[in-house]
Amino acid sequence: MDTISVLTLRLAEIIGLYLIVMGIGGVANPQRWRAIMDDLNRSPGLVVALGFAVFAVGATLVLVHSIWTDPLAVIVSLIGYVALIEGATLLAVPGPLIRIGHWSTNFIRAWAIAALVLGLLLFLAGLTGRATISV
Repeated sequence: MDTISVLTLRLAEIIGLYLIVMGIGGVANPQRWRAIMDDLNRSPGLVVALGFAVFAVGATLVLVHSIWTDPLAVIVSLIGYVALIEGATLLAVPGPLIRIGHWSTNFIRAWAIAALVLGLLLFLAGLTGRATISV
C-alpha cells in the first residue's frame, strides 16, 4: 500500500500491534474484559484516569497525524479522532459510553476477533507499505 508519509506506516504498525494484542487478550480471557467494565462502573477515579490516557493518545495522534491523502492515512487519522472523542467523553459524560461498553461485553469474542483482524491488516499494511509522494 502506498501512502504519503512514513509516519503513517509506523503508526499503522503500532496501532495494528495494539489491536492484535487486545484481540488475543479478548479471545483468550473474555472474563477480564467484563471485570474491567465492572471496575469502571465502581470507580469514577479509574474512569477519569482512563479518559485522560485515551484523550492524551488521541490528541497526540491528531496533532502529529491529521493526514487525509490515502486510505491508510485516513484510517490512522480517524483512529486518532475517535480516541480523542472517546477520551473527552469519558472525562465529560462517561455514563453513556460505560453503558455501551457494558452492552458490548455480550459480544466480547466477536469484538476481539474484529480487533485481531483489523490489527493484522493495519500491521501488515504498515510493514509492507511504501511512503511515496505522488504528483
